[in-house]
Amino acid sequence: MLFSIQTVTEEGFATEFSSTFFSCFSMAFIFQKFQEAVKTLAKSPMFAKSPMFAKDPRHLQFEADMNRLFLYTSYNRLGKNADVADAEEIINMAGKASLADQQKQVQENIHSQVKTVCMLMDEILLPDIKNTQEPLNLPLQTNAAPRRSGLSFAVGRSGPPNDRPVGPQTRSLSRADISQSLKGQTGYTLDLKPSQIPHEKAGQGLFVSGEADVGAVVAFYPGVIYSPAYYRYIPGYPRVDAHNPYLITRYDGTVINAKPWGAGGETREVWKGFNVPEVKPNMPDGIDRGSDRIWKLLSKPLEGGRRENEREVLEHRNPLALGHFANHPAKGMSPNVMVCPYDFPLTETDMRAYIPNILFGREDQVNMKRFGSFWFKSWGSSDGGSDVPVMKTLVLVATRALCDEEVLLNYRLSNSKRRPAWYTPVDEEEDRRRWS
Repeated sequence: MLFSIQTVTEEGFATEFSSTFFSCFSMAFIFQKFQEAVKTLAKSPMFAKSPMFAKDPRHLQFEADMNRLFLYTSYNRLGKNADVADAEEIINMAGKASLADQQKQVQENIHSQVKTVCMLMDEILLPDIKNTQEPLNLPLQTNAAPRRSGLSFAVGRSGPPNDRPVGPQTRSLSRADISQSLKGQTGYTLDLKPSQIPHEKAGQGLFVSGEADVGAVVAFYPGVIYSPAYYRYIPGYPRVDAHNPYLITRYDGTVINAKPWGAGGETREVWKGFNVPEVKPNMPDGIDRGSDRIWKLLSKPLEGGRRENEREVLEHRNPLALGHFANHPAKGMSPNVMVCPYDFPLTETDMRAYIPNILFGREDQVNMKRFGSFWFKSWGSSDGGSDVPVMKTLVLVATRALCDEEVLLNYRLSNSKRRPAWYTPVDEEEDRRRWS
């Protein structure tokens, strides 16, 4: 009798193993097809169908990147039950769908993932007050005036008194506790540890703890968001990057300054970017170099119309709000994530606390048009986009499966300026097109 039980168990194990092996083999085969499609489409002349695209390398690179994101995020959304036919259909769509359609699908794919993360964070942090006696952690408030940053100088005041509730009560959990709870739900979280990049400037690195599948939203890029109309308010302007390595630019010219966010915190609270003092440009008095002089001429202060941003209650304990710590790969290493523009719909109020960004000024106040390296005010009509108000953010998306490893992002630094000694281009042509 014991023998027959053992036999059944072994047969059951063999069946389960066979099913698991087939599933893994199938997903590996499907991912290989996606990777081949990424390489093929990146070299395809389809991106240069119109004369305008052929003359605009920057747009060409944007379209190539969006095509990759379409493939990766769609692959992720297929899930473990996908079959080869599904993969082939998406690859076929990637070769035919318009840029606008691909952008829309990427936004939907990313928003679906972000919404899931926000729901899980709610489950971790928001108690059922009626059914629990667990002590709650009220967001910290203070009557002390915060240190003023570029944002406070722009709006001209320190903000209204903190004399009213700023959000829902949350469980008294540390950032580390939340991180581990989220890992148990999603399969991965993020850690900060000394980077494995063999260079003294590498500092802290961003690491995936656990496993994240290709196309997964690995990290949010936190911080203060500046549209081109507000460039002059970025701390340290016009040499904004002289003392700040935590700046990133979207293709549409939106700049995100992650320095005020730092490494997050241990509370849910009102956040306006007051965490660091204003950075002054490191230039001797009297020096007015050519490009700086032009910028000053073209960037006169706006007259009137400024208002303070709404009181934004953000969850500083969000364990995925660390995208600005991702390092550039060293020579011989390859990036494993890529940036993805994510336009967060501000109508999603239930998710707002977990999106680690705030807008500087009013997004709809001034339209700007880009000509070469400069931005000008535009009084024309809008581009016909969605009527839903959005916040233009960035997330990092995995370009392959990640498992307990450092997150590496291709910085694509401009090749028109002197690059730092630690920078090794991943693809010179992509860098050139990105900043053309």
